[in-house]
Amino acid sequence: MAEKFFDLITIGESLVEFSTNQRLGNAECLHKYYGGDTLVVAIAAKRLNSNVGFITALGNDPFKEYMLSSWEKEGLDTEHVKIVDENNGLYMVSRAESAEKEFIYYRKKIAPAKLTIDDIDEDYIKKSKIIYASGITQSLSLSAREAVKKAFTIAKENGITTAYDPNYTISISTPEDAREFFDEVIELTDILFMSSKYDTKSIFEIDSMENIMKKISDKGVQTIVIKSSADKGYFVNNQRNTVFIPFYTEHVIDTTSSGDAFNGAFLHAAANSYTPVEAAKIASIAAGLQAQDIGAVKSIPYFDEVYKIYKSEE
Repeated sequence: MAEKFFDLITIGESLVEFSTNQRLGNAECLHKYYGGDTLVVAIAAKRLNSNVGFITALGNDPFKEYMLSSWEKEGLDTEHVKIVDENNGLYMVSRAESAEKEFIYYRKKIAPAKLTIDDIDEDYIKKSKIIYASGITQSLSLSAREAVKKAFTIAKENGITTAYDPNYTISISTPEDAREFFDEVIELTDILFMSSKYDTKSIFEIDSMENIMKKISDKGVQTIVIKSSADKGYFVNNQRNTVFIPFYTEHVIDTTSSGDAFNGAFLHAAANSYTPVEAAKIASIAAGLQAQDIGAVKSIPYFDEVYKIYKSEE
């Protein structure tokens, strides 16, 4: 049997998703799916025909077989999905028309918190072009933080690209936690994704895009992507040169995990030798299409749809 090699391996949590286009309090039916930031990154890259592995701890509860079989149908490599005797986390999302989005997490003492350094197999990491994790992965537990640090260290020692998104969420961690997570891995990071609305203000407390880019570049990060909802686009900095890429669409229904879909598409493109600017254009299309429906994963687009648009705009 031929040995497997990967464009991307992501490390993090998986969650059960229940979504509706009604208010949560009024909905009689919720649609079951699954999500989780690094899982969305993995599937976004996989649907663009990249080879992708996913490292997580999956709970031995009634959702286990559903999620595992779904990931295998997607084509994700699940060799390093560990089964543990904990429940899986879940979240509920509502995007009712003419109403504020509702989002509820249930993620305390969940299975992915059982990730440890023992789940980071050096030979597995060395088979990938890019390793990806997030601040949400680090927030799961101290052992999960240690797992991320180990994976990034192995990658750096072996010339493998590392990619990171603080993905700061006020309901999950504090700004102090986010800064601590960031500082722990930033000098091991090659590609950094940040949100100007949440990450840069919480971690740096700096508003100037130029100063933010300089501060990050000075830490040795090669490629920086800052997502700005205020500017309706992405600032892409590579080797200290910044280019602005606009959002693909203004027709948005649900932005749940669209930033993660962007990251997955960007890393797919980076692994396939596209420049950072080209990768951002491809990723903007993927994220824009994903945001035109409800939910994290089920609305992620596939290769033909994304590349048809990309080639028509070249």
